[in-house]
Amino acid sequence: MSGATLAAGRWGSKRHGEGGYDERNSRSGAGGLGGMMGSLRVIELQLVAFIVVFSASGLVPVADLLFPIFITLYAFLLSAAIFPSYKGGDLQVFKGNRLFQGYVIVGTSVGLFLPLAFVLGGFARGNQQAVRSATPHLFLLSCQILTENLVNGLQIFSLPVRVLLPILYSARRIFSLSDWVQSTFTLSTLPQDPTFEAIAWFWFERGLVVANAVYYVGNLFGFLIPFFLPRAFEQYFEQKKKHEAEEIERKSHLPTPAAPPNVENKKAK
Repeated sequence: MSGATLAAGRWGSKRHGEGGYDERNSRSGAGGLGGMMGSLRVIELQLVAFIVVFSASGLVPVADLLFPIFITLYAFLLSAAIFPSYKGGDLQVFKGNRLFQGYVIVGTSVGLFLPLAFVLGGFARGNQQAVRSATPHLFLLSCQILTENLVNGLQIFSLPVRVLLPILYSARRIFSLSDWVQSTFTLSTLPQDPTFEAIAWFWFERGLVVANAVYYVGNLFGFLIPFFLPRAFEQYFEQKKKHEAEEIERKSHLPTPAAPPNVENKKAK
């Protein structure tokens, strides 16, 4: 959901004597960084339920509701017309390790689980302002997770398409985070004679929105754009060059078609 799952690909069992990954495990989504969210089908079903509830609640702006549809159609268009996928190309940009795993876990906790708990707590407390402020970010992130898992599971999407999806989602969510920050620090105040619960909720909201803003702004401008984007395009064009060279070599080894037999001219009567 931060783009790290797409960047590191899927972890699988290493082939004997090689540093690669087992293709069967990759296709099935077993293990690994990319499979960490992809294998949790229960969470995916819950995300679908959250998306439906958020869409029907009226808490998500129309522009945010239409954005995932536009991005999905745009991804298919790019894949079909601009950046086709080449068979046999490596779809892994970075080698998955424990650092990436921790990076994804932090992003999942800060961006998904804690905001979800915050929204549910806001419903229970009757704090409509807090719920309305946090819901667009949570909706877009849920859509992004499902989209990244869809992209991970389909071979038709090339590396440029894979890298552009989290970048576009992250850029859009920065606007939602900006609205959330502004709403939290301007509208959220402590009541007179606050209880310990009210104080804890007040600082939990502020800490959560700041943590999300820091993580996802840093993720976009510190990881996706300067590292993930150029490396993915570099790897893609290397794959394209290799594919074109293989096509030229394959065509050069094709048998030359036999020349048609000469047709004797008919004798003049």
